[in-house]
Amino acid sequence: MPFSAVLFDLDGTLLDTIADIADATNAMLVDLKKSPVSEAIIRSYVGKGTENLIARVLSDHHDGIGCKPDEIERGMVLFSRHYGRLNGNKTILYPGALKGLKDFKKQGAKLAIVTNKSTEFTPPLLARMGIDHFFEHVICGDTCTERKPHPMSMLHACELLQVKPANTLAIGDSINDARAAQAAKIKVLAVPYGYNEGVDVRTLEVDDIVTSIEAAAQWAAQH
Repeated sequence: MPFSAVLFDLDGTLLDTIADIADATNAMLVDLKKSPVSEAIIRSYVGKGTENLIARVLSDHHDGIGCKPDEIERGMVLFSRHYGRLNGNKTILYPGALKGLKDFKKQGAKLAIVTNKSTEFTPPLLARMGIDHFFEHVICGDTCTERKPHPMSMLHACELLQVKPANTLAIGDSINDARAAQAAKIKVLAVPYGYNEGVDVRTLEVDDIVTSIEAAAQWAAQH
């Protein structure tokens, strides 16, 4: 296998977390005396981190237009309180994710998480789902000064793993993963089942689309 390391997105790639995120988001909205929104809408708002999600929900606009900083700050406090309580309750591993992680390990790759999810929630979720031991490093949305789609977090992961970007593979579900990997000069695969902000995964500029993490490991073994 030519890849020394594999960088995984988390939400929508390894774990289906949308039910817990939706529950926490709607609990926040109820606290603010606002109407709950559908899980489908919340799914389309996930991808650029919690702050961006809150801005989008509170403004009811995909770009978060018109949401004031103090509104976002209050929403973040409430969301964090609820999500900290709910984190992992309804979350499940995607089919093929566990087998894929094991296969990548057998191939000798170093594994890391590169997510826009905050540090407050990521390590506890990985531990609760029983997959934390697979990863040498976990880079979260607040680890670096920039988050995906900026390449900084992926390049930081490569530095920590002591691998070259050219020998690294990234796997994600969204345009943010694709753009970050491309900017970092890292090959990238996309899975079709995640949270791509309403964008068809087939429109992404990626090296290939794979049906699962298990399929990604098979792809990597052949390239």
